[in-house]
Amino acid sequence: MIPLAKPVIGPREEELVLEVLRSGQLSLGPRVPAFEEAFAARLGVAHACAVSSGTTGLHLSLRAVGVSEADEVVTSPFSFVASANSVLFERARPVFADIDPVTLNLDPDAARAAVTERTTALLPVHIFGFPADLPAFESFGLPIVEDACEALGAFHADGKAVGGRGHPAVFGFYANKQITTGEGGMVTLGDAAMKERIDSERNQGRAPDMGWLDHDRLGFNYRLSDIACALGLAQLERLDEMLAGRARVARWYAEALASIEGLGLPVAELAGDRRGWFVYVVQLPKDGPARDDVVVALRERGIQSKPYLPAIHLMSFYRERFGHREGEFPVCEDVAARSIALPFFPALTEGQVAEVAQGLKAVVEDP
Repeated sequence: MIPLAKPVIGPREEELVLEVLRSGQLSLGPRVPAFEEAFAARLGVAHACAVSSGTTGLHLSLRAVGVSEADEVVTSPFSFVASANSVLFERARPVFADIDPVTLNLDPDAARAAVTERTTALLPVHIFGFPADLPAFESFGLPIVEDACEALGAFHADGKAVGGRGHPAVFGFYANKQITTGEGGMVTLGDAAMKERIDSERNQGRAPDMGWLDHDRLGFNYRLSDIACALGLAQLERLDEMLAGRARVARWYAEALASIEGLGLPVAELAGDRRGWFVYVVQLPKDGPARDDVVVALRERGIQSKPYLPAIHLMSFYRERFGHREGEFPVCEDVAARSIALPFFPALTEGQVAEVAQGLKAVVEDP
């Protein structure tokens, strides 16, 4: 079976993790600030806050920009569900707007039409690692939290790294991401006071100069361990190598899949914006077999694939809570119904890519 994803772990990761284990300080130790500083330097931003997941990073960032009960946050319905869920954590409401059919990111015109007097923030998602149109969203004059969980290594057309514009931007380090800490995340931001708040709230509301017997604000246990940060430091050292590997695999796919009529392929670059490759998601031909049937047929050929992603507003929880229905966001719904992720990771070989492409071609053209 050709797997969907596979992390790249080697001797350096083992070395740094073992150092932490032998030190006896597994959390609240020196590896946390070291990882934060290295990550911030990589993106060219002033500050970074290590957190236990991308989801917790989104939650703390929304709190930091002022989102609270009864507020509205405009965001994309085409994302992993955590982006919308994090709004609900503060009893605010995620307000969806449709996506661009090429980039698959939140459409700025649709987002502007969704803004009301209750809108407190925007939550654009850099979906599958392609930069959202931040200059357009910045023109709204509203606080922005960027869901960059899939976008490490991406760049805007002006040369700034995604996550380097100063807004709170949240990265995820799950095992299939560009770098992994197993579980974990990072918030990058330009404001020192906001970093102090997030650092406190991730640690049960404790201020930097306070002991554990007194906490001066509501907080959470959203910390990232020194073990995870050691793994992240090792991964960050080889980030360029792993990004290059992902880009190489993406080029192989683009060549191998080009002959399949009606298949929608992801763009690597558009108008100067450059993708940080996370997954390789294709859109099946509109007149071809159903997505779920394709997933089953590929599995029978020894190839893992996965529907990627469902439309959030059509999930049962969101239907029942907010009354969403089919037809609200037609671009998102069409893309969601036809998108599947193919095996994608730096160590994937050209021969495996060819095998996946041949299998997909056979399944799509002769179901």
